[in-house]
Amino acid sequence: MISQGSLIEYIEAGKFYCAYVTDTTGSRLRLLGQNGRDINLPQSRIVIVSQKPYSLNEERDHLVASLKKASEKRQELAESINLHEVWGIASEEPVNEFSVVLLAELTFGEKISDDQVAAFVRAVVADRFYFKFKNGRITANSAEKVEQIRHQVQQEAEKEKLFEAGSDALKKMMHGDMVPDEEWPERNQILEWIEDAYLHGSDSLHSDPVRQLLKKTGLTGPHDSYFILIQSGKWHRDENIPLLRSGHPIEFSPDALNLASNMLESTSEQLLTDKKRHDFRKLSTFTIDGPDTMDFDDALHVEEYDDGVQIGIHIADVTHVISPGDPLFQEAAARSTSLYFPEGQVPMLPESLGHDVCSLICGKTRPVISIILHLDHDGQLLKRKIVPAVIQVKRRMTYDEVDTIIKEDKSLNLLNKICSTLRQERLKKGAVFLPFPDIQIAFTEADGVSVTTSPVDTPARALVAELMILANSVTADYLAGQEAPGLYRAQAPPRKRIVNGLNDGLLAIAQQRRFLSRGELLPKPKEHSGLGLSCYTTITSPIRRYLDMVMQHQLNSLIRGKGILFSEDECREFASKINNNLSRAGMIKQQRQRYWIHRYLEQYLGKKMNAMIINKGPNRINLLLTSCLLDFDLPVNPAFPVQPGDIIKVTITRANALDNMLRIDW
Repeated sequence: MISQGSLIEYIEAGKFYCAYVTDTTGSRLRLLGQNGRDINLPQSRIVIVSQKPYSLNEERDHLVASLKKASEKRQELAESINLHEVWGIASEEPVNEFSVVLLAELTFGEKISDDQVAAFVRAVVADRFYFKFKNGRITANSAEKVEQIRHQVQQEAEKEKLFEAGSDALKKMMHGDMVPDEEWPERNQILEWIEDAYLHGSDSLHSDPVRQLLKKTGLTGPHDSYFILIQSGKWHRDENIPLLRSGHPIEFSPDALNLASNMLESTSEQLLTDKKRHDFRKLSTFTIDGPDTMDFDDALHVEEYDDGVQIGIHIADVTHVISPGDPLFQEAAARSTSLYFPEGQVPMLPESLGHDVCSLICGKTRPVISIILHLDHDGQLLKRKIVPAVIQVKRRMTYDEVDTIIKEDKSLNLLNKICSTLRQERLKKGAVFLPFPDIQIAFTEADGVSVTTSPVDTPARALVAELMILANSVTADYLAGQEAPGLYRAQAPPRKRIVNGLNDGLLAIAQQRRFLSRGELLPKPKEHSGLGLSCYTTITSPIRRYLDMVMQHQLNSLIRGKGILFSEDECREFASKINNNLSRAGMIKQQRQRYWIHRYLEQYLGKKMNAMIINKGPNRINLLLTSCLLDFDLPVNPAFPVQPGDIIKVTITRANALDNMLRIDW
């Protein structure tokens, strides 16, 4: 029972305070504290109450002085108590819960005072090892619990020491000073903790210790960890955070690397011991790719005859070196695609394969799956043949080179005419052509970023794209004719049709993209309306896409007379994994491109840029920055009457790539 005149103790910020109860009316106690202040506290905050009543008739200063004296005396008594000895006696009892008075008597002897009882409570609360005080009772910890607490305290002490050294090292490092390894042996461990905490936030096991360390160092900004990791050399200035956060595999397993390192390129003689392989080395095969391409997975040839044209589309045969279920196949499954960024790539296969053994390098003998097509001069398919083969690429060309010579080069001109006919035929069947420009991101001196756009429907690019679509559709027809399950790509018609030609302009293309139906990946063939085809799959990029690798294995088994390799259930499992991984890859690429565009726009703060009006609603207007093809919304502004297709000037008012922050105003 707490009554007026009682001397009580409460805890504030981990410290004990004495106070006299001056009023007990209501649900809270009115107190005079040892600091001279009047206090209102709920009874639940009171830790201990004196048995002896105290007179409150003295002067306030005298009361405060007596409280301070009592508090000092109790603290002095508490520090004199040897809890280990008391615990040694109490732990031998058959029970582990005791009254405060009993243990205080065990410590001080009989006829104990209020000060001694309070001192014992203070000692127990200050100590972590032997006793626990709760609801006026004291529980003795078991020997196992004491040892556990002792171990925790030791770990915390070691961590504090670690943090002390880490804090000093981080401060030096952030000031540009070198910190030798002998001064900071825990460097790698601490930096790994900081990296994990920055990438995964509260989900990281190291979130709390890293937060404590940074607070101790005085680094509490949202991206201080980012700059620490840059300053340490662990990360570079523009680290790919979306990639690191995504869980997309970056390093290959030792088993996969070991398997890849033992893969040597096969000689013509070795390849042609396979009686199923055709020798196409004499064909005038060539590749058309970007100037920086290293993974060449398709080559072409063309020959003209009286009744039409023979076109060969030769695809790198990865089945020659990768078997279903082996470590390389599993690594490809975990990735599902190669990722390409302005600063580099994360390949689906180790570079020793993707850039060498499997790649159709000019002058090298390579195994391929050859799709040989005989078309008449109107582009109608007369005959097809799909066979394993051997080729030796005779010429490597770039898109720009082909665009320059396509009208003069007889073979390229012939291919271009055939492909133009094929495109028109697909257009008649409802294909949707959306040649949205490519965004090219490059780096300038002084840490700058440049962004340019380039057309994707140049003659060379359109030619290659059409031939790949042709090869993929012919393969899909073949597999469907064999009633083979697979990974068939399908797409329903657009929800609304806007474009009708091969290139209806940027406005129409941007508007049409909003009404496309979602693509599907199915074990059985279904119409692909977007391409104007009744059946479609992809096999033309087996070095870069897991889908193509799986389908090449299925195709290779059939053309060799071995029957169906993957069942329908297996194909469904492949499709599920591919869909998940491609969704992840798409998110990474989208976020990374947005980062670089924001970095580019940081250079134009306060400046005007051109934007095209794409759509206009009652409250919002959708626009596209024409320099970098970034879409954004603005509220309708009556002062700027605009219509879709208009080009206006907007102002870049804020841009921060690291925060993914962009603000554009009228």
